[in-house]
Amino acid sequence: MTPKTILRDVQDKSLLESFFRQNTALHIYSIGDLDDFFWPYTTWYALQDGIQLTAVILVYRGQSLPTVLAIGDKTKPLYALLNGIAPDLPDRFYAHISPGAEQILKPLFKLTSHGLHLKMALSTTERVVTTDTRNVELLSTHHSDELMAFYRSSYPGNWFDPRMLDTNQYYGIRLDDQLVSVAGIHVYSPSYRVAALGNIVTHPEYRRQSLGLKTTARVCQSLTTSVDHIGLNVKADNLPAINCYQKLGFETIGEYGEFMVERM
Repeated sequence: MTPKTILRDVQDKSLLESFFRQNTALHIYSIGDLDDFFWPYTTWYALQDGIQLTAVILVYRGQSLPTVLAIGDKTKPLYALLNGIAPDLPDRFYAHISPGAEQILKPLFKLTSHGLHLKMALSTTERVVTTDTRNVELLSTHHSDELMAFYRSSYPGNWFDPRMLDTNQYYGIRLDDQLVSVAGIHVYSPSYRVAALGNIVTHPEYRRQSLGLKTTARVCQSLTTSVDHIGLNVKADNLPAINCYQKLGFETIGEYGEFMVERM
């Protein structure tokens, strides 16, 4: 029997992509992070069985708090890899983990759950194309300070990387010259033809007016000219948001848990 090997700091993008393309919708975030825009902030670990990868885990260091993506549809290889690299992981990080895999970390780490989340993927663009988005405007780097203030007031604790504005994939709606709804991306790669939506927020006083639906549709309209796969993550109990995404043509394709993780 060929021994299984843990690979650390994998640099072969084509090898990683081949693994993720077995389920593109599930791995949109990881595929996008192969892009040169994100690659310098990534460290990749893999479990290799013969010449095949059977599990991959990403440590992303694009923010002060690292993020670990341990997502997979094959349980045993993912668990084995996570167990094998646990000593190598940062002392403090945020994690996206397939259900059950968090148990592997508990002997070494304290985990604080941030809830069950869904992965959704755009399966049809019919509603996206027909949504009226004429009052939605493109946001640029010139709006960085305004966006930071908007997120602080409308969704405290929201993760926003101003670098994402360089992609020209952020859109907003104004009422009385004030931003009241914004949608953008967390991951965008024309090279790999994938994008993950993010930072979709409507000010609490303006919710339930389909503003989020319009800004999200406008981002998707823009993205469909350069990517083939659009996905997003959403908390499983955020029913208004899930309903909005379903109206636009998104379908649930998986689930995972989010955790704050600290070494004991």
